Amino acid sequence: MVRRLRSLLYLIVIAAMASSACSGGEAAAEKTPGSPGGGPSAGGGRGGRGGGGGDVPVTVAAVTQKSVPVVIEGIGTVIAASTVSVRAQITGELTSVNFKEGEDVEKGQVLVTLDKRPLEAALHQAEAALERDKANLANARSIASRQQDLMQRGIATREQADTARTMAAALEATVDADRASVENAKVQLDYATITSPLAGRSGLLQVHPGNLVRANDTTPIVTINKITPVYVSFAIPEAQLSELKRYMARGRLVVVATLPTEPDAQSTGEITFIDNAVDVTTGTIKVKGTFPNTDRRLWPGQYVNVRVTLTADPKAIVVPTAAVQTGQQGTYVFVVKPDKTVEVRPVTVARASGSESVLASGAAVGETVVTDGQIRLVPGSRVSVKTQ
Repeated sequence: MVRRLRSLLYLIVIAAMASSACSGGEAAAEKTPGSPGGGPSAGGGRGGRGGGGGDVPVTVAAVTQKSVPVVIEGIGTVIAASTVSVRAQITGELTSVNFKEGEDVEKGQVLVTLDKRPLEAALHQAEAALERDKANLANARSIASRQQDLMQRGIATREQADTARTMAAALEATVDADRASVENAKVQLDYATITSPLAGRSGLLQVHPGNLVRANDTTPIVTINKITPVYVSFAIPEAQLSELKRYMARGRLVVVATLPTEPDAQSTGEITFIDNAVDVTTGTIKVKGTFPNTDRRLWPGQYVNVRVTLTADPKAIVVPTAAVQTGQQGTYVFVVKPDKTVEVRPVTVARASGSESVLASGAAVGETVVTDGQIRLVPGSRVSVKTQ
C-alpha cells in the first residue's frame, strides 16, 4: 500500500509540472513579436528596397540627343624640345661665368671660360717646334739638291744622294706632325671658352669660379633646355590607336593641354609623333604633341591634362553618367514609366564625355532615367521626383 501511495504521488507531481510548463510556453508565445498572426510585425520586413513603403524619392533626368565631341584624354608630361648638359672637354680651373642662372642664352654665347695660360703656352711651344723643323727641312732639301747635282757630275755617290733625299723626306713628315700639333693646341685653347650649343633657358650653375673642372666630368657645369617649342608626351590605350591613326591620316590633329592648377588656361599644339611599338606591360602606346609655347605656360617636367578631339558625333544619345549603374549583367539604368514606376533597362555605353555618357543602345530620346536614389529601387517600384 505504501508503494502504491508513493507511485500515485509521483504521478500527480509530474502532471502538475507538465501543466505549468505548457501554460508558461503559451504566455511566452503571446508576448513574442513577429509570430504568425502577430499584427504589426507580420510583413514588416517587406519594405527594404522600396516595396510597400510608399513612393521612393529620386532625382531624374531626360535622355537627350546632341552633338558630342569624340575625344581621347590622358595625363602627359612636358618635355623640352632639346636638352644639353654643358661639360668641359679639357681639365682646367674655371675662371669666369658669363651668364646668370635661369636666364635665356643664345646659341654661341660664351657661358664660362677656363684658365687659358697653360694652353697658350702649349700652343707657343708647338708653333716653335714647327718653325724649327721647317728650317731643318729647308736645309735638308738644299743638301739633297746639292748631292743630286754632285752625283750627276760623278763627284758624289748615289748612296750619298739617296741618304740626303731620305733625310729631307723624314723632315717633311716631322713638319706635318708639327702642324697637327699646332692645330690640336689651338683646339684645346678653344675648348677653354665654353659657348652655348643652342638657344634656350639656362638652369642651375653646378660649378663656380675657382673650382677645377675635369674633362667630361659626370656633373655638368649647367643644363640648357629649349622650351619654345616644347613636347607633351602621353600614353593612350592600345584600343584607341587605330582610331587615332585614322583621324591623323585625314589631317592635322589638335591636342589641348591644361595644367591641373589652371584648368581654364589652355595650351594648343599638334600631334606629331606616335611610338613604333605598344608597351606590352601596360597595353598603352606613347604619343607626343608639339606646342609652340610662346607664352611659356608649359614648363619641362610638369604634368598636364591632355585632350585630343578626333571628331564630333552630331546625334549622340546622352544621359548623365550618374544614371548609369553597373551590375552582374553589365550596365543598366532605371527608366521611369508614365505610371511613376521604374523598370531596369540594360544599356551599352559607347564612351564618357565629362559628366555625361554616350549610349550606343538601351534608351530612347525623351525617356526619363533616375540619377539619384537607385539604391532603394527594384523593378516596379513607385517613385516620386524630388525637387532640386
